[in-house]
Amino acid sequence: MTAEAIESGPFAGGSASGTDGDRPLRIALLTYKGNPFCGGQGVYVRHLGRELARLGHSVEVIGAQPYPVLDEGVPLTELPSLDLYRQPDPFRTPGRGEYRDWIDLAEVATMWTGGFPEPLTFSLRARRHLLARRGDFDVVHDNQTLGYGLLGDLGAPLVTTIHHPITVDRRLDLDAAESARRRLSVRRWYGFTRMQKRVARRLPSVLTVSGSSQQEITEHLGVRRDRIQVVHIGADTGLWSPDPSVAEIPGRIVTTSSADVPLKGLVHLVEALAKLRTENPAAHLVVVGKRAERGPVAQAIERYGLQDAVEFVKGISDAELVDLVRSAQVSCVPSLYEGFSLPAAEAMATGTPLVATTGGAIPEVAGPDGETCLAVPPGDAGALAAALGRLLGDRELRARLGEAGRARVLANFTWAKAAVGTVELYRQSIAARGARR
Repeated sequence: MTAEAIESGPFAGGSASGTDGDRPLRIALLTYKGNPFCGGQGVYVRHLGRELARLGHSVEVIGAQPYPVLDEGVPLTELPSLDLYRQPDPFRTPGRGEYRDWIDLAEVATMWTGGFPEPLTFSLRARRHLLARRGDFDVVHDNQTLGYGLLGDLGAPLVTTIHHPITVDRRLDLDAAESARRRLSVRRWYGFTRMQKRVARRLPSVLTVSGSSQQEITEHLGVRRDRIQVVHIGADTGLWSPDPSVAEIPGRIVTTSSADVPLKGLVHLVEALAKLRTENPAAHLVVVGKRAERGPVAQAIERYGLQDAVEFVKGISDAELVDLVRSAQVSCVPSLYEGFSLPAAEAMATGTPLVATTGGAIPEVAGPDGETCLAVPPGDAGALAAALGRLLGDRELRARLGEAGRARVLANFTWAKAAVGTVELYRQSIAARGARR
């Protein structure tokens, strides 16, 4: 299905919208994937939804599996997919009784051809749901679905968050592919990015989380810069805070990596750890994320004999995660690229000193090298090892960077500030829609 077919076909139509002044808004917050423990989309929906509700607005999250974890006062409306990538049977073929309509058939057919269907199929289900509830919402906020189903009339103005263009992930995965067969597989999987480019160019209002992402969206997706507004996100600074009662564990480095993909740079951190341990045998790494049984990271761990020096943890509570970061002498963000980097902001908010690359928007968050963090070039294991070793060996430097890092987050990167900025964009979109009508 094409964008043209949707805009000129049965999905097209008029809509009604009024002025909103300063009254509380009714917000539909869409997320096609909301896992709070893997990737940033679930984190974004949870914390933004909570802060919007605290401002007095009515927020309803509409999402598919894995469903987001939401705070009290923010209801979830489940819009289930066929959940084709669930564990322990990813890429499964559903039973005959699971099919409900043509969208389900399209979802399975796309998977069978090696593509990723969820952005398109969620957008189609969301469109059907929103049009059936016309008048229930003042604004629809899409969290990077960028599917054809969200073009045209939805019964309310649309605001879209693009954290960063997925074309960046595609480029890095293609660069890391070691065979023609693997490159073909990557191109098939990322086929949905063609749709996202087409949709992005037609969106009336785009929100992104950093100046770096704003530039990337313009260059990669062709969205006019004047249609993109930056609203920084941040940390829950009440939860992510220093606690002197948590004992610091000598040599502990902590990082977050949602998947063994080139973008996250975890393989370079493992290589840096191997170099570092020749001088500091106590150095060890705790990765918040799932251990990959095979792939570049698993191979590097085995190659350098680091099985006892690298630990993976997943599915822990918020409190346990915060204490884990507090217990580290150093936090690390080794990514080749980030559209923002929540792990950097959260670690800094605890007062844990940070070593981070200069990939993408990370410098916007982490701040100047030597003042609020130690910054290294992306993909440079030697520079990572040197920076980690420097911090592990200097208590005064750790204390200074940790204190300065928390102050930077408090001043610039909180969810309360993000909610206020997002509401301003909602009101602009509502007013613009009214003016067009």
